[in-house]
Amino acid sequence: MSLFVPTFDDTVVVRDAGAEVVGAAPSTVRLLADSDATGGALSTVRVTLAEGADGARPHLHRNSAEMFYVLDGGAEFLSGDDVVTAGRGDLVVVPPGRPHAFAAVEGSGADLLIVITPGVERFEYFRHLRRIRLGEVAPESLLEVQDLYDNHFLRSAAWDGRR
Repeated sequence: MSLFVPTFDDTVVVRDAGAEVVGAAPSTVRLLADSDATGGALSTVRVTLAEGADGARPHLHRNSAEMFYVLDGGAEFLSGDDVVTAGRGDLVVVPPGRPHAFAAVEGSGADLLIVITPGVERFEYFRHLRRIRLGEVAPESLLEVQDLYDNHFLRSAAWDGRR
């Protein structure tokens, strides 16, 4: 087992008013701290989902774990072949290589703090999603950047059957 020790010089402080917001209802992403700001330790965003809204379709990260902390509301999480429901104050951590997805539960919105560790430069990934939503690039363009953002999409019968 190797130990990754990040190196960065200053405390990272991101004020709510200064965070870049990507997207709009039903799914809003607030970009908080990217890997370059934390010496590679982590990347973190806050995702707010409207009632029953999808967050991310099934995917996996080969090199990072992903942590979801439910700030408010309720969310469903795919983890492997299991679907777990979590509510306010609950924590879900998905290990590297495990398929996962998330969405707000029916009848509720969800406010999630999401942390990927070790960090991957992810802000541009969320900006890429915005460009897709605006029709500036094709959805298939995500396939070209899967390795760059360590975000590999896949099919999940467990998730498709639930959502």
